[in-house]
Amino acid sequence: MMSPGLPQTAMPRLDRPGPLRERVYEALLDLITTRALEPGRHLIESDLAEHLGVSRQPVREALQRLNTEGWVDLRPAQGAYVHEPSEEEADQLLTVRTLLEAEAARLAAHSAGIEVLEEIVTDGIRAVQADDIGAAVALNARFHSTIMELAGNTVLAELAARVERRVRWYYTPVARQRGHKSWLEHQALMGAIVTRDADLAARLMRDHTEQTRRSYHARTGT
Repeated sequence: MMSPGLPQTAMPRLDRPGPLRERVYEALLDLITTRALEPGRHLIESDLAEHLGVSRQPVREALQRLNTEGWVDLRPAQGAYVHEPSEEEADQLLTVRTLLEAEAARLAAHSAGIEVLEEIVTDGIRAVQADDIGAAVALNARFHSTIMELAGNTVLAELAARVERRVRWYYTPVARQRGHKSWLEHQALMGAIVTRDADLAARLMRDHTEQTRRSYHARTGT
C-alpha cells in the first residue's frame, strides 16, 4: 500500500518499452517540479515502484540522480526526501532568471513570428479564470520559453533551459496569487515585442520576473 497522502491520481504507470531508467527519472522529476510531490515529502522506493509499475531498481537509480541534481535529499538511515529549497536558493535562481529573460525579451523584439504569443496569452487568461492552476503554470512556462525561442540566441536558450524547471517549481506555489495580474503583464510584454520596442520589452520582463520573485518570498512573509 502507498504511504498516506501520496498523490495517487498524479502517479502514472509507465509502459515497459523504451529507456525505462530515463522515463522513471522524468516521471519523478515532473511530479516534483509540479509539486504533486511537495518539498519535504518522504519518498519510499517500494511505493513509487508500485505505482509507476516498475521494479525498485530504476526508482533507486532515479532518486540517486535526482539527489545529484539537487531535487532530492538522501538522508543516512532515513531515506529519500524531496528537497526543501531555502529562501536564498530561490532568490539566487529567480535573480538569474530575471537577467536571462530580460535579455531574451530584448532580442525577441527584433524577431518575427510572434503570433503564437497571442494564443498562449489567451489560453493563459482562460486558465486563470477557470482556476486551472496546472494549465496556467504550464502556459506560463510555454510563454517564457517561446520568448526565449524568438530571441534566437542558442547559448542564452541553453542557459535558460538549465533553470526552467526550477523556475516552474518556484512559480507553482504563487501561481494562484499572481493570477490574472501575471497575464496582464504578459499582455503588456507581448505588446512591446510586437511593436519592436526592445528597451521596453526588457524592462517589462525584468519587472514581471521580479514580481514573481517578490511573490515567492512574500508567501511566507520573508
